[in-house]
Amino acid sequence: MTGEPDGPEDRLRRFATIWSRAVFPVTSTSLTRPELEQQLLPLARRLSDALKARTFGAAAGQAVGAALVAAHCTDPEALSRSLDCVDAYLVLYCGEDGPQEALRTRSARLQHAMAAGFAGALRERTLAEQEAISQAALNARSTVAEALHASEARFRAVFEGAAIGIGIADLEGNILQVNGALLRMFGGSEQGVRGRKVPEWTHPEDAPQVWRLYEELVRGEREHYHVEKAFYRPDGTALWTNLTVSLLRDADGRPQYQLALMEDTTERRLLNLRLRYEATHDALTGLPNRTLFFERLEKAVSGGNDQRFGLCYLDLDGFKTINDSLGHAAGDRLLVEVADRLQSCATAPGEMVARLGGDEFVALTTGPDTEREVDALADRIMNALVTPVRIDGRELTVRGSIGIVEGPAGERGPAEVLRSADITMYRAKSAGGNRFELADPEADARAITRHGLTTALPAALDRGEFFIEYQPLVHLGDGSVHGAEALVRWLHPQHGVLGPDRFIPLAEHTGLIVPLGRWVLEQSVRQACQWQERHADSGPLRINVNLSPCQLTHPGLVQDTVDILEREGLDAEALCLEVTESALIGADDDLLKPLRRLAEMGVDIALDDFGTGYSNLANLRRLPVSILKLDRSFTQGMQQFPADPVDLKIVEGIVSLAHSLDLAVTVEGVETGAQAEQLRILGCDTAQGWYYARPGPPERLHELALVDATG
Repeated sequence: MTGEPDGPEDRLRRFATIWSRAVFPVTSTSLTRPELEQQLLPLARRLSDALKARTFGAAAGQAVGAALVAAHCTDPEALSRSLDCVDAYLVLYCGEDGPQEALRTRSARLQHAMAAGFAGALRERTLAEQEAISQAALNARSTVAEALHASEARFRAVFEGAAIGIGIADLEGNILQVNGALLRMFGGSEQGVRGRKVPEWTHPEDAPQVWRLYEELVRGEREHYHVEKAFYRPDGTALWTNLTVSLLRDADGRPQYQLALMEDTTERRLLNLRLRYEATHDALTGLPNRTLFFERLEKAVSGGNDQRFGLCYLDLDGFKTINDSLGHAAGDRLLVEVADRLQSCATAPGEMVARLGGDEFVALTTGPDTEREVDALADRIMNALVTPVRIDGRELTVRGSIGIVEGPAGERGPAEVLRSADITMYRAKSAGGNRFELADPEADARAITRHGLTTALPAALDRGEFFIEYQPLVHLGDGSVHGAEALVRWLHPQHGVLGPDRFIPLAEHTGLIVPLGRWVLEQSVRQACQWQERHADSGPLRINVNLSPCQLTHPGLVQDTVDILEREGLDAEALCLEVTESALIGADDDLLKPLRRLAEMGVDIALDDFGTGYSNLANLRRLPVSILKLDRSFTQGMQQFPADPVDLKIVEGIVSLAHSLDLAVTVEGVETGAQAEQLRILGCDTAQGWYYARPGPPERLHELALVDATG
C-alpha cells in the first residue's frame, strides 16, 4: 500500500521532530519533548523560508539562534546539535527540487548566522545575569552596614550559586575570593588560583587596552570595563572569557575591591572559528576560497606607497574534457592534486594560493619586489604542472594558462585587478595555452570594449542602430553598374560608426548573427526592389548579401530567404549570397543542401575570398556556386604598371579555370585604373573597390547607375 507523497508541511514537521529529539536531552526546560517540538516548528519554518528565499538574508538565521536561547537551549551542546541537524536535514526536507549545491551553500551560511545569533543572545543574557549579580553584590555590600549576617548569607548564595565565574581581589591584585564556577573554568584548586596576583594573568593575545583599562580601574578613574580576554589554564590550554571588572568602593566612596565576572566563551569561539574556516576555505581542496582571497587581495592592493603586489590567475587547459571523459570524481582528484602542487609553490611570506571555483586558481604575492617575484612564482607553477598526474591507472597531462598582473598598491581596486588577470589569462589561452602572459592595459581595454559591444548587440538591433552601405559592382567589359554588395554598419552611441570586422565575429559568437543577417537580407532585398523600380529600362541591379558560417547551419535559412523574396517581390535571379571559401572547406552534403536549394531557385551563390582557404580546386565542381570572388591579395601587385608577372599568371589561371566551369569572376579591392584595365584584359567579369566608389548610402548607387544609363 502506498500513500500520497509528503507535502512541504509534512516534511517541515518531520524536520522539527528530528531537531527536537536531538536537542531535548541537553535542554534545561520543564517542557516535554512534543512541547519543545511545537516551539521549534516555527523556527524550522523560518529556516525553510530563508533557504528558499530569492535573496539571502542573515537575519532569519540570527533570529533562530536567538530563539534557541529564549527557549532555554543555552547549553553549547544544544547549539552544536542544532547546527548538525540543519546541516544534515534542512536541505533534505525543505530544499524541495532546488539546485543542491546552491542550497547547501546557503544552509552553511544559515548555520553561521544561527551561531552568531545564538552567541549574541547568550551574551546579552549573560550580561544581564552579570548585571544582576553585580547589583546583588553592591546591594549586599550596602546591606552589610545595616544587617551584616543577612547580607552575607544573601551574597554567599548569589556568589556560590552563580553559573558564571566570580572573583574578588583587592586593589593590589591579591585574589581574595573565587566561586566554584570560576574554579571549574580554570580546572584547578582554589589555592592555585588565589595564589596568583591579577597582573600575572597575562596572555599573548591580550588586546592592547586590557591592562590600561585595569590600571585606570584600580586607580579609581574608571568604575568598570568589559573586554574579551584569554587566560592560561594550569594544563597550558587557553580559556577564553567575556570579562567584566567592576570597582567596589567603601562607605566613604574610596576604591576598595575589584569584582570580576567571567563567562566561558571557549567553545563558542572554537565553533565560530570552525564556521569561519568553512566559510573561507574550499571544501574540496582546503585552499582559501574566493571570499578569503578577496579579503587578502583588497588588503594587498590598498597597502602603503612602498608596497607592490603580483597576481597569477591560473585556468587549467582542457579540464572539461577530463570531466566529460573520466567523470567528475576523477576531475575532483585532479583538482586536489593541482591544489597541493600550487600550495608548495607559494610558501614564502606574503604569498598565498586560493581556488576561485571550478578549475580556476590564483596565487598572490606581496612585498617591495613583486616584479621579479611574480615571474618566479609563475615559473614555479608551470614547472609544478609538468609532471603528469596518475588517476585510476591513467597518466593525465596537466596544462594551464596564467594571466599575470603586477603593480604598486593603491592604484587599482581588487575587482579591477582580478578582471585584468582574467582577461590576460584568456589571452594566454587564446595563444595556445600552457603559457603565461603579462597584463597589457591596451589589451584589457580592447577586451572590455569587446565585452561591452557583445552585451549591447541585442538591444542595438532592437533600437535600430544598424544601417547598410552599398558598394557598387561594376562590369569590367562596359563599365556599367551591375549591382552592389550590402555591407552592414553599426552606429554605436559611444564608439560611432563601427565596421563589420568589429561586431560580426561577436554576433557569430553569441548567435545574434542569425536575426542580424535576416534583417540585412530583408533591408537589402527591399532596396534592390526600389532600384529596379527606378532603373526598369536599364536592366535589374543585383544585390549581394554576405552569409556567415552560423547562418549556413541555421535550419531556417532557405525559408527565410524565400519569404523575404516573395514578400518584397524580388526575383531570385537578382539576389546573390556570398559565402567565404573557408566556410565551405570540407563541407558535407548536409551543409551544402540549403545552398543547392537556393541555387535551384535561381539565387546566385558566390564563393567569397577565393584563394585564401587553400581548398582543392577540384572541389569547385561539387559546390553550388556560380561566382568566384577573387581575394584582393592576388591583385595588389597590379595597382602599378608594370604589373607583377607572378600575380598575372595566378589570376589568369584562376579566371581560365573559373570560366571553364561556367563560373563568373568578381575581383575585390580594385583601387587604380591600371589595375582595372589589367583585370579586364585577363577576362575578369566584374569588380568592386575604391577606384569605382567607396561603400555609401543607396542614393549614391542610384546616381552612379543613372550616369551609366545616360552616359
